[in-house]
Amino acid sequence: MPYRPNPRRPLPIRLSAVQLTGSIALGIWLGFLAIALTCWLASRVLFPEQLAPVAQAVQQLAKPPAVVQPEAETPMFEQYQQNLRQNELQQNLDQARSNTRNLSNPKCQFWLQQDRNAPSEKSRANVQQFCD
Repeated sequence: MPYRPNPRRPLPIRLSAVQLTGSIALGIWLGFLAIALTCWLASRVLFPEQLAPVAQAVQQLAKPPAVVQPEAETPMFEQYQQNLRQNELQQNLDQARSNTRNLSNPKCQFWLQQDRNAPSEKSRANVQQFCD
């Protein structure tokens, strides 16, 4: 008597196109995560000393930058500030000379003339004091 296996019955599996697409996408995503995790773990185990500078750079980027105060002002910066002060004084003098209200102020006229003939810090200070 020959051996006769049971007849095969078809399996009743029914997947819609959406379920099949979702299952494939989930499998690809999980595969990608598994590969990325494996590569990350392998790099940590095989090359720990090479990743130290990268880790330090990431930590530095995570910290907010500290405000660095200049220890000593450079000569160029001092010259720049001096030029700004001189320009401001010159603008004040020009405004005082062009202001018509100062024409009737004798003290202002005196110090404007002094500053025009012999400019000095005293004359500029007095122009600022007596002129509008």
